[in-house]
Amino acid sequence: MDISREIQKRRTFAIISHPDAGKTTLTEKLLLYGGAVQLAGSVTARKHQRATTSDWMELERKRGISISSTVLQFDYAGCRINLLDTPGHKDFSEDTYRVLTAVDSVVMVIDSGKGIESQTLKLFEVCRRRGVPIFTFMNKCDRPMRAPLALLDELEKVLGIGAFPVNWPIGTGFEFQGVFDRPTRQVHLFERTIGGQFRAPVSVGGFDDPIIRERLSPETFAHVAEELAMLDGAGETLSDEAVLAGQITPVFFGSGLNNFGVQLLLDYFLGHAPVPKAHTIAGMEIPPDYPEFSGFIFKIQANMDPRHRDRIAFVRVCSGKFERDMAVQHPRTGKKVRLSSSHKLFGNEREVIDEAWPGDIIGLVGHAEFGIGDTLTTDPKIVYQEIPRFTPEAFAWLHNPNTAKYKQFRTGLDQLLQEGVIQVLQLRDAATKAPLLAAVGPLQFEVVQYRLESEYGAASRLEAASWTVVRWLAAGLTEADLDTLSLPTGARLAYDMGRNPVVLFANDWSANYFTQTNPKVALSTLPVGRAT
Repeated sequence: MDISREIQKRRTFAIISHPDAGKTTLTEKLLLYGGAVQLAGSVTARKHQRATTSDWMELERKRGISISSTVLQFDYAGCRINLLDTPGHKDFSEDTYRVLTAVDSVVMVIDSGKGIESQTLKLFEVCRRRGVPIFTFMNKCDRPMRAPLALLDELEKVLGIGAFPVNWPIGTGFEFQGVFDRPTRQVHLFERTIGGQFRAPVSVGGFDDPIIRERLSPETFAHVAEELAMLDGAGETLSDEAVLAGQITPVFFGSGLNNFGVQLLLDYFLGHAPVPKAHTIAGMEIPPDYPEFSGFIFKIQANMDPRHRDRIAFVRVCSGKFERDMAVQHPRTGKKVRLSSSHKLFGNEREVIDEAWPGDIIGLVGHAEFGIGDTLTTDPKIVYQEIPRFTPEAFAWLHNPNTAKYKQFRTGLDQLLQEGVIQVLQLRDAATKAPLLAAVGPLQFEVVQYRLESEYGAASRLEAASWTVVRWLAAGLTEADLDTLSLPTGARLAYDMGRNPVVLFANDWSANYFTQTNPKVALSTLPVGRAT
């Protein structure tokens, strides 16, 4: 089959937002309108209602938040869609940042009542640095919201990006009834469905059609007409080139919960979102139609199927054609690996897949030798360096209170470590054998404890550590070199999982004091050597 035709069909994107902006709910509704599910769930669903498709972990359903990124692959309108639902909470941002290396565009969800929030801004900056085009969905327009023009102004001033409204709300808050689609000059008036579980019935017509005028109050009609005239008079144009260059974000208004505007967002996005792009490594550009297969692992998840205690590596296909049972190079180990257990993913559901193309996300089961950031390729010259690394800011001891469960405790922790979200540090000359966990945020420790008990039957006890800062020392230091270091009170030497030496400090002041007292010793905020 023609690889160019397959590439043109692919749309690989993530949905990002601040927590509680409605990201997972919108994900569910895109699946509903894309025909991938027949009945949409809700993250706030009570126990007698359906849980969402993307939040498959029990802890996610209990907390009502996304903890782990989820891949959802389905076909719609002639496109093969790879949709990644990401965590919004800052403690899980490392998972989100890694996902952003594997997508070609993002849909940014903003709570129209709150505007741009802190985590939204951080994720936007990551997208900007990576050159990822952004489409914006102003959510919750059926609740009290800011003025639409004020929301656009905030986008432009805070994010420094042009904002072009593709549609415009008809009424706001409890008066919100639908949107005016500017490209077609048509009004879409929606009716609510019970719990938003089904597609919303919609009436479509011109702005001056009698059926539309009957549904709108004279005040609403006059106000919307004035705003539309103002937008048209601004003379701004929207081009795919400007969107792909990150100069403009197309903006959509709607309500994910009640399905208002979801279809318009999905259809426009698929028509204008970028297809898989080339990747550049060491000055060499690898286009998606490069004949040799290549891809990189951006996520590893243990126990997606608890019955089999397996692990799955998520691979973004970058070039060439993937075929099940193909042999590829694993550059980090220098070995040749046969990829026989490949799957198409939909949440925690999986289906054996025989082939995949650039832009696709596939799951490879097994392969304990694979790590985050690894390249898989039939061309040994290709080695991707896509995965960012992060500095832990939270530290805690993890104790095993039941020695009879040591094997389950150790096995579970080892498998969870392979996911690359938490690290274990080993104190130099440690008096205790309890692992010292390090992570971007403390909620990661709660996830580890919960999963150890629920998936491996091993209870644990967490004890807060006194350090808040970790810095890496230069590679190649000997034990004798480490003995000569002058450490501030409370600071300790340790090793990361790759046996790279680090220093743990109580605070930033302590780290700065170390630099002053050891002027010839360089410190790094990121790992100097390999982390795992």
